[in-house]
Amino acid sequence: MTPFTIAVPESVLDDLATRLARTRLPARTPGERWAAGTDPDYLRELLDYWATGFDWRGRERWLNSFPQYQAEVGGQTVHFVHARGVRQAGRPAPTPLVVTHGWPYSFVEMLPLVARLVDPAAYGGDPGDAFDVVVPSLPGFGYSAPPDSGPVTPERTADTWVRLMTEVLGYPRFGTYGEDIGSSVSHWIAASHPDRVIGIHVAQAAFPPPERSADLTAAEQAFLRWSRDKWEGGEGYAEIQATRPDTLAAALMDSPSGLAAWLVEKFQAWSDCGGEVERRFSKDDLLTTIMIYWATGTIGSSFRPYFDRSHRLPLPVLTVPAGITVGVGDLGMPRALADRTYTDIRFWHDLPAGGHFVAREEPGLVAEDIRDFFRPLRHHEHQR
Repeated sequence: MTPFTIAVPESVLDDLATRLARTRLPARTPGERWAAGTDPDYLRELLDYWATGFDWRGRERWLNSFPQYQAEVGGQTVHFVHARGVRQAGRPAPTPLVVTHGWPYSFVEMLPLVARLVDPAAYGGDPGDAFDVVVPSLPGFGYSAPPDSGPVTPERTADTWVRLMTEVLGYPRFGTYGEDIGSSVSHWIAASHPDRVIGIHVAQAAFPPPERSADLTAAEQAFLRWSRDKWEGGEGYAEIQATRPDTLAAALMDSPSGLAAWLVEKFQAWSDCGGEVERRFSKDDLLTTIMIYWATGTIGSSFRPYFDRSHRLPLPVLTVPAGITVGVGDLGMPRALADRTYTDIRFWHDLPAGGHFVAREEPGLVAEDIRDFFRPLRHHEHQR
């Protein structure tokens, strides 16, 4: 395990400036803005800011204010933030927590949770609710390398995270929080290593596989139909990433405007922004994540969880304590549907706001949910 500092070479920034200056953008397809994908007018505005107003070195300094490391885990390089919680004299040590992002995230979208979890007293919380927070970059994302061989699946990443937490960082048991792919990783940590898990907290509850869906109630069936209808016409990105990842990556690796368009569309479509992406993400926010993909050249390897999805196994029933925070994108999910996968749901909260990137959109609400879920588990853990 070695300290890590983000330092994009000046030559990369010079090359980027040249490419941005030579950008060609399409005309907008007739119809409503964003209906055919990223709005070209907004993209032009974002690219102009990227070229003339975005202070990457300032953002780099902010990112490097978080303690970052790289470690070799199972033969692959894993990048992670490791922020230790504020210790209180005479009180138990902070609870270790691994926080996992998804796609098209980077680790950056999870950083707003860090201060709220390591020092809850600074945000009006109980000092006894502090966590040691570990925020890894998924394999093939940013500064984490993909495996040299074999599929990239949540099951495999779960094994890697367990080794990171136990063998590298020395935590015999720990909690998890995950979103998107990170929710699946958390599920598989619980499935494959239940003895290591204090509890799992996820922002997207698992839907039951077919073998546990034969007797769905009318309410469960209605919710699943609503969910399918909501995604109709919106899953083309996943099909391309799953079937032609190298073709797509060749275009996005060579074009900063193409990369920005591919990523920004999801931040606009999936967040609780009412159609205006900057209600949730400033241009600096968006470009920080886009820059990590651009500077590391990892957009192609970030598609691996999609390309390798045929290797995924059905999720078994989970017996560890579970907490579920439901963002506005999944409101209405029947608790009974989740009970088909989780046998020990200790916490369930329908949020009043926050979309797919809920930890970034509503970090205060999510941090409070994490503290509330783990508080009784923390006390039980210290009595073991």
